[in-house]
Amino acid sequence: HDALPISLKEEPAHGYEVMRRLEEMSGGLWQPSPGSIYPHLQMLEDEGLVTATEVDGTRTYTLTEAGRAESDTDPRLPWEAGGEGASQARELRNGMGQLFLAAKQLAGAGEQAQIERGIAIIQKARKELYSILAED
Repeated sequence: HDALPISLKEEPAHGYEVMRRLEEMSGGLWQPSPGSIYPHLQMLEDEGLVTATEVDGTRTYTLTEAGRAESDTDPRLPWEAGGEGASQARELRNGMGQLFLAAKQLAGAGEQAQIERGIAIIQKARKELYSILAED
């Protein structure tokens, strides 16, 4: 199933906005690149699923009726197809977001010694994550 038409359901968008929406919809699990999005948008245009118009020097993509029908056919999105593994990867990314917010609060409100402890914890966590990747 194709997630690009779903990203255009609410309103038309340019390519970078489509990438942002897909990343947001996937909870950061899917981060498409311009090199994958723009050719895909061109293919959807060739298939009659989207139309492109120039708006202030930027190509803006809009779903056609056929594209709208396509986006309604299968609600399962590519990042959901992975089942348990995708869910766990999403949970890991969400945990990183929460860690970032906690570190940001510590940096703003903590005393020097507390900030130093926070740095040590984050460095240790990074090393431990890499050690997991290095396991056979």
